[in-house]
Formats: sequence, structure tokens, C-alpha cells
Amino acid sequence: MGLGRYLPPALKQRLVSARYRARSALLRNFFAFTSEDLIGGLRRLGIGPGDTVIAHTSFARFEGFRGGISEAIRALQAAVGERGNLVLPTLPFSGSAYDYVRAGRITDVTRTPSHMGLLTEIFRRLPGVRRSVHPTHPVAVWGERAEEIIKDHHQSLTPCGQGSPFHRLLKHQGKILLAGVDVRSMTFFHYMEEVLEPSMPFSPFTTEWFDLQTRGADGRLYPTRTRLYDPAISSRRDVRLMVEPLCRAGFWKEGKVGRLPLIVLAAAEVAETLQSMAGKGEYCYAPAERGEVSA
Repeated sequence: MGLGRYLPPALKQRLVSARYRARSALLRNFFAFTSEDLIGGLRRLGIGPGDTVIAHTSFARFEGFRGGISEAIRALQAAVGERGNLVLPTLPFSGSAYDYVRAGRITDVTRTPSHMGLLTEIFRRLPGVRRSVHPTHPVAVWGERAEEIIKDHHQSLTPCGQGSPFHRLLKHQGKILLAGVDVRSMTFFHYMEEVLEPSMPFSPFTTEWFDLQTRGADGRLYPTRTRLYDPAISSRRDVRLMVEPLCRAGFWKEGKVGRLPLIVLAAAEVAETLQSMAGKGEYCYAPAERGEVSA
């Protein structure tokens, strides 16, 4: 038991406030960074004008950043430039796609909010940003080739598979940015699950097919026939198992701006690493529990 339980509530509140002020002062004085600093940090990790970048972010980790969410978004846009493309996942749920679909919800690309953090929700509403039509894994894209990247996402046979924006990330020599999050946030891995499925000892997808609908920005309902990620297999997924092979191959790039950790990976190099692992019978999943049967 801590000593706090013996302190008067008013004193506890003053102590909490003092701690918060001290932490804020520490960040302002020693770990502050600007939009220009953030862009510089991304440049050092290989992101430049014309790049297509899928960004996974946690704005809560932008401690010491001299600006708000809008300034952070503008910095990410400036990093890729007007000839580049910035892609943010805007999944409409925070649990599993399977549970979301079972609840009978229909995603409206204009109105259904993103559950991937406030930064993604603000981004998807910006002028010039387009959101892909998909019931479970829509993305928001800003940039020169936004229309091409999101085209016909609803026709993909798995949420992130062939023909999806995650597949097109490879076509555009795309890069993956992890800003304040770890590799487990990498949605591109789901594309590779479809690629590697034929060689795997189990399928990461449900045997059941789902007939779903998404309401597009034009008000139309777009049909999608898809398999989803098997919850039992998803619970064993551990994308961190690719970190050591990525580092060993020299593909892992990381740095910091202030206290914000940044990781940049090339989608093609992630694909190469996962295919190399698969060739050795290695996959990014924890072993099945004894008695568990894999499909």
C-alpha cells in the first residue's frame, strides 16, 4: 500500500498537479521539438519528398512537441511533399474485425469515426484526404496518387490483401513509419499474411466468408465478400518476431526526436524478411497451446 492513501484528498491533488507541472517543465526545457525537428528526424531515417508512407502514430507519445495534432499532420505531409502520399489506417473498431462485423455495423466512410487515435480521425476529415471504401480496414490517404491507392479496396478478398492499399504500398516502393508505437501496429503485416498463407501450417483467416457492405462518400452501398482474421490465430500473432531478422539484415532504421521514438521500414524489405523467415518455417505467431487444432 502506498502512503498516498493516508493523505488528505486536497494534498494529494496538489502533489499530482506539482508532479505534472514538473514533468511538463522537463519536457519543455530538455525534450522539446518542433515540426521542423520532426521532419528532420524523418529525413535522417530515409523519408523524403515523393515517398508513399503509411504512418502509425500515437500522439500521446509526442511529448514535448511544440504544436498540436494539426501541426503534427502538416509535418508528416511536408515530409512526403505534394508529390508523395501519406496513408493512415482508420479502422472503425478498437477490438477485432470479427467482433465488429458480428455486431452488424455498416461502415460509412464519411461518418464512421476512426478508432486508431485522434490524429487519424482529424486527418481523415481534412480537405483533400480520401478514405478507402472497406467495411473493416479503410485507410485515409492524402497525396498525388490517393485515388489510385484506395481504388476498389472493397473488392479485396481479405481486408489487407491483393488489390488493397496495403498491397499497393509495395507497388509504390512504400515505407512504414512507426511514430510512438511499436512494430505490433504494422498493418502491412496483414497483407503478408495473405501472401504467405499457402506456405503456412495453418490459415490466419476464417473459413467462413462474410458478405458485408460499406457506404461510400457518394451514398452508395458497396458489397464486399471477404474472409476475416481468425480470432484464435490472431491471439497468437507476434509481429515482434520479425524485429531481429530485420535488424540482422540491416533493414531496421530507428531514431528519436525529443522523446518520440521513430522507426522507418521499407515495405519491400519487410516482405523480403517475412518470406525468408517462411522459407525456414518461421512465422510471426506464438506456438499453439497443447490440444489446439489449427485449420
